[in-house]
Amino acid sequence: MLSTESKRQLLKIARDAIVNALEERGEDMSFVQDEALLTPSGAFVTLRSHGALRGCIGYIESILPLANVVEEVAVKAALEDPRFPPLTSAEVKDMIIEVSVLSPLVRVENIEEINVGAHGLLLELGPRRGLLLPQVATEYHWDRLAFLNATARKAGLPEDGWRHPEAKLYRFTAEIVEETEESQDARPS
Repeated sequence: MLSTESKRQLLKIARDAIVNALEERGEDMSFVQDEALLTPSGAFVTLRSHGALRGCIGYIESILPLANVVEEVAVKAALEDPRFPPLTSAEVKDMIIEVSVLSPLVRVENIEEINVGAHGLLLELGPRRGLLLPQVATEYHWDRLAFLNATARKAGLPEDGWRHPEAKLYRFTAEIVEETEESQDARPS
């Protein structure tokens, strides 16, 4: 579990990385001394604007410290998510940032092990991979089967692709750190 200060710092790292990338200036991450943020971890950064998804990219696992992962994937979510045009400087003030810090992956042997809303899923079959964060199932009110089917679609597989004998299914949890509308209003313009 991340402390309140660690969470605040992660959101600041993500926002500063995006602003710095848009303004084309570098930022030194040496100020990070929080041990939790220096521990290697996978993470995803999700960007929303006016309630709509605006970008989401992450790393499932990493050998890099969490602070560095968040810095890197925040910029990728803002500028490189192929589903959206790159974020503009004008959009930054309306952007809400969510950071999902991932636990290690656990192989699923029985789908009854999946706790919808608590677990995210990663499905691998051959070269195809699909990942959905835990909060996605909750957001769409999916049951376990709908979540599995959606993960298969995300991997570019048929809905029942998770049933394939060679499919590898993993579960994980995520600690979610999110800006709120109130914290957004308190930021300088």
